[in-house]
Amino acid sequence: QVQLVESGGGMVQAGGSLRLSCAASGHTLSNYRVGWFRQAPGKEREFVAAISGDGTFTDTVDSVKGRFIISRDNAKNTVNLQMNSLKPEDTAVYSCAASGRPYLSRNLPDYPYWGQGTQVTVSS
Repeated sequence: QVQLVESGGGMVQAGGSLRLSCAASGHTLSNYRVGWFRQAPGKEREFVAAISGDGTFTDTVDSVKGRFIISRDNAKNTVNLQMNSLKPEDTAVYSCAASGRPYLSRNLPDYPYWGQGTQVTVSS
């Protein structure tokens, strides 16, 4: 079973940056597609970005495109989410998840392995 742990969350002012990391144990993460999702208070969990196993392909939701960059370092068994130009509406719990599907997916059910999440708070 893939175990995922997120880090890098925190509080930042609008316009600032944070870098989230998702570290895996138990399995080689390069065998999985990894996605980042977020859940704001009172809202459903939503897709943010995903990356293929070798890092060649990525998918990013329009609301963060141009501000968030997903990347991976398979040598370190990690996937990162660089978040720039943060806005108050980016405030949420961010979670990484791993999928064994042979394609990038935005659908939560395609991701059986989840981390606990890390809080990101953006103040105006």
